[in-house]
Amino acid sequence: MLQVGWLTVAAGLVRSGASMEETVRMPVPAYLIETATERILIDTGLHPAAVADPVGFYDNSDAVALFGLEQELSVADQVDLNTVTKVVLTHLHFDHAGALALVPADVPVVVQRAEWDAGHDGAAVQRNFFLPRAYSDVERPVELVDGDHDLLGDGSVRLLLTPGHTPGHQSVQVGDLVIGGDVVHFAATLDDHRFPVFGDDLAAQRRSADRLVALRDAGLAVLPGHDPTTRLPTLPGRERHRREQSADQDQQA
Repeated sequence: MLQVGWLTVAAGLVRSGASMEETVRMPVPAYLIETATERILIDTGLHPAAVADPVGFYDNSDAVALFGLEQELSVADQVDLNTVTKVVLTHLHFDHAGALALVPADVPVVVQRAEWDAGHDGAAVQRNFFLPRAYSDVERPVELVDGDHDLLGDGSVRLLLTPGHTPGHQSVQVGDLVIGGDVVHFAATLDDHRFPVFGDDLAAQRRSADRLVALRDAGLAVLPGHDPTTRLPTLPGRERHRREQSADQDQQA
């Protein structure tokens, strides 16, 4: 898990029923999945230029003005982006897609078709507080998927359609780990359904949260989008997969 920024926002915006007078400081994560042949970046975090001047970078957007942005290290400071083979975006909000422009233009981005279409529809852009500069500043190959999708064709990385927060939000399952994205910002929201006050379809978001709860209750680790207490777990299944992958590479060598 990569730490690629921080957001500070009124607590009541991101957790219904919380005080609008109190603030919460939330981490912005991204993830790097490495296989024998792929280096897949899941989300990109904040663009450093947006952190330096968020209102100017995003052309006086009201949406970004609600957040305080911080960043110690961008994704480019932590990953050699020239070695990335794919970028998977859970969704198009600026804290997840904002640094996409730092990735070389020949690297494809993988996103749900419903999300991409919404990101290019004026009404949906406004309703979902999308900032098109975050995801369309650089022309690049786009791989559109419809619903659940086996990303590499071997079952190792699965994209799970989890709409609601945005029209085509997706989560990512890697073995026993599920990167939930912003289905929920905080782990507790999986059970109490205190979602942000903004969102595309609250009923769909509840169903998506219930889907992640079912995976969690089946023994998988589910990572929420912005919980300050989240740590990347070490799971037996993930360790076994890592050892098997390492053994395969040793045999090939």
